[in-house]
Amino acid sequence: MMPRFHTIALLLLWVLIGSWISSVHAGGDREKLLAEPGIYGTFAVFGLDDEWGRVEPSARIARLATLKGVVEQHREHVAIDVYLLRGLSDQADLMFRIHATELRDIQEFLLDLQSSLFGKHLKTAGIMHGLTKKPNYVPGFSDQLKADLKSPSEAGEKPYVIVIPIKKSAEWWGLDQEKRTALMQEHTAVALPFLTTIKRKLYHSSGLDDVDFITYFETSSLEDFHNLVLALEKVKEFHYTRQFGNPTLLGTVQSLDEIIETLAQ
Repeated sequence: MMPRFHTIALLLLWVLIGSWISSVHAGGDREKLLAEPGIYGTFAVFGLDDEWGRVEPSARIARLATLKGVVEQHREHVAIDVYLLRGLSDQADLMFRIHATELRDIQEFLLDLQSSLFGKHLKTAGIMHGLTKKPNYVPGFSDQLKADLKSPSEAGEKPYVIVIPIKKSAEWWGLDQEKRTALMQEHTAVALPFLTTIKRKLYHSSGLDDVDFITYFETSSLEDFHNLVLALEKVKEFHYTRQFGNPTLLGTVQSLDEIIETLAQ
């Protein structure tokens, strides 16, 4: 077995080199992919197989290097974020959130990931697809609410990530646009006080997945998020919800290097 200090030294050197590579190949379209409508977003969730725990530390580092290599290889066409679920979610250990203008680019990344030496240890727990769109209801909101929505969230890190898939009832889709806008205005007004500590992003999934929406949140306060959900369960719009969660995914926002260092131990 490789001595522990040799393993740690090798890992630190490799992470430092990897960090430099990441900064070089981060790509100029990431912010565009994260901000614009008409972008595909995929949430791919994986567990590590039992064999991973029996792999020698030096071999783990070598296999994790292939994870780093696949991510860097695809950064030109896709924006990739990795989250650590281990310890907080029983469904899986890792979650990848991938954005691209073409869904086939996401597919190519996932195929390369799963065929890598590290990827052979991954067990797929679930994959969800969505599409970002311009807000459907905000144009019909009151001027005051539209202005309030432009207020920035508080500065600082938001270390927790929560992903909740949602499916609406047939009755919801049977409502006319004006009625749905009124219900969503109430929903948004109730959520507004929590948006200082909670960032959110919505993905439309109808026709791409078995749910209608994927809701993505980052927060610095899980208590605020808990209270937000309790508040939203009381508004009229929630009565049209057939599925909320199942699964609900909870993890932490970390860099790829931080996750690799954790998995190498």
